[in-house]
Amino acid sequence: MKILIVTGIFPPDIGGPATYVPKIALSLAKRGYQVRVLTTGEPENLSGDDSGYPFPVVRINRRIPLWRRPFRYLQQIWRWALDADVIYANGVFWETALMSQWLRKPMVRKVVGDPAWERATNRGWVRDNFEVFQQQRYSWKVELFKVVRSWSLRQADRIIVPSYYLARRVMGWGIDDNRVTVIYNAVELPETIQPATLPLKTSMNIVTAGRLVAWKQVDRVIEAIATLPDVGLVIIGDGPERSRLQSLARVLEIGDRVYFSGQLPPQEMLALMAACDLFVLNSTYEGLPHVILEAMSLGLPVVATAVGGTPELVRDGENGRLITDDTLLSEVFSQLLYCPAWRQKLALGAIDTVRQFGWQRLVAETEAVLWKTVHSPNDATINS
Repeated sequence: MKILIVTGIFPPDIGGPATYVPKIALSLAKRGYQVRVLTTGEPENLSGDDSGYPFPVVRINRRIPLWRRPFRYLQQIWRWALDADVIYANGVFWETALMSQWLRKPMVRKVVGDPAWERATNRGWVRDNFEVFQQQRYSWKVELFKVVRSWSLRQADRIIVPSYYLARRVMGWGIDDNRVTVIYNAVELPETIQPATLPLKTSMNIVTAGRLVAWKQVDRVIEAIATLPDVGLVIIGDGPERSRLQSLARVLEIGDRVYFSGQLPPQEMLALMAACDLFVLNSTYEGLPHVILEAMSLGLPVVATAVGGTPELVRDGENGRLITDDTLLSEVFSQLLYCPAWRQKLALGAIDTVRQFGWQRLVAETEAVLWKTVHSPNDATINS
């Protein structure tokens, strides 16, 4: 079976799809499938050496003029999808949907969030959270994002989501439930992680990681540690909120206790996380956060907001702490940081949880969806 994987980002880019796509492509290639990856990339990476991958990688310049970009994407998808048996879309969604219909190629789509909400929020067009966004109507530009999102999803033969929470949301966009399959995220860490040396002098340290956008609420984490004089904060990631967060740390006079690492390659990110005492994810929305699995695998106690698919992963008091938007973060941090036995209990529960989220399980379930999309297109029995 020939599989064309389309993605918006790929190494050396950093982010969820840039981590997931090379791994799933490699695993599928090892199982005997002919895999090709089509990705967008920065101009300086277009001629990079991809010979280390056991599958071809085709890169498209993502910095070409905006008016030309869709035509270039469509051209390349058409070219490489012609002899594919199935398209697995992890990005460049509407162009891939259009071309799959034009070529009558079966398509599997992976959905990890609401691209309409993320785009509208990033542009400052809406301030509502994920849940409110699903119910409200907005300007014609935002509603157009919603229309394109739903239309491109309806073109997919099957849709993979990482949580039952997100599956319900996708069905709310007009997608039949028998086309949606839940495949939980997985983690596969190197055997040994050497903790990094932190550029902080604090005796205890909290870490958070992810794109620095408003709905991650990293500002509240900064405000919480301001009341804990011997606690430092490591912030891994980059995004439009970074300068505001750095300014907040200076205003609170804790700039020496907050370290912004920026984006890091996976190995460096894990080493930095391993050097900390506690992981926090204080966002207002998550599909099923892969970074929590990584933190759990490192034996870090996890504090996370009970939103989206996170409660499917974190069980309060067993393998982490689930909090609400009204929770006083400083109190939760104090309870855990000053009680090693409590942290150890949660860490042990987290490690047990991670064993249920193995990579080979994810590969086998993804393979089954791709295979049945091609060979049993009318079989609706693959839902998890």
